[in-house]
Amino acid sequence: MIRFDCHAHVYKTVTAVPGARYVPEQPAHLREWLGHQAAHGLAGGVIVQVSFLGTDNSQLCRALAALDRERFAGVAVVPLDVDAAALDGLVAAGVRGVRWNMVRGGVVPDLRAPVTRAFVDRLRTRGMHLEVHLEGPRLAPLLPALTDLGLPLVVDHFGLPSEADPACDPLVRAVQALDDPGALYMKFSAHYRLPFDVTPHAEKLLERVSPSHIVWGSDWPHTQNEDRTGYADTYARIADWGALDDGIATSILYGIGHGKGR
Repeated sequence: MIRFDCHAHVYKTVTAVPGARYVPEQPAHLREWLGHQAAHGLAGGVIVQVSFLGTDNSQLCRALAALDRERFAGVAVVPLDVDAAALDGLVAAGVRGVRWNMVRGGVVPDLRAPVTRAFVDRLRTRGMHLEVHLEGPRLAPLLPALTDLGLPLVVDHFGLPSEADPACDPLVRAVQALDDPGALYMKFSAHYRLPFDVTPHAEKLLERVSPSHIVWGSDWPHTQNEDRTGYADTYARIADWGALDDGIATSILYGIGHGKGR
């Protein structure tokens, strides 16, 4: 049973950082997201820092301040050289993970570099996880090293597979080839951002990834796709992707849920 919406964006203002890939036309208010949750019987969820705000997590933290910590958490975006005090402040605000948004040519950190190793160590000591948003063909060769970092790894949006046939898809094949997928968590979200049906990909991923390591996200407010989908449509697709239960994953990754029902 899916009880939490683990990928949504909330922001009151849309002032973007320089170089932002996309700037929405209107805010995404917290009350609207909570209304969608109530309408679908969900118990809580996760606010993910939106890309156009860069590393300014202030709106994310203000939203979390208004929410129950047992039912809501956040995922922030920070620089690699983020200091301990800044991370501690985010943790105190309810942030449980950090996102690397590397799509569309974004820089992939060198996992062997001292600054990256120090960054990973800071996450590990605080019980945080790493979330990656990267196209499947670029992610696939990195997956073994990312799952060997010693902290939970969350892969966004089905891993953004590139091939309509999952048997030929590099990301799906990389997941299936992992010696130990225990650190890997997948986020089944934003299916509409892909040019093909991802149901076969979900089936193949679940051959290697436990259903208890899958979380669902609405990707609300569906930026750049507002005219193509809506909250009800994204929620309805959960049934197509197997008997999922996010109780374990949400507790480990976000500190929410604790095995509670709706």
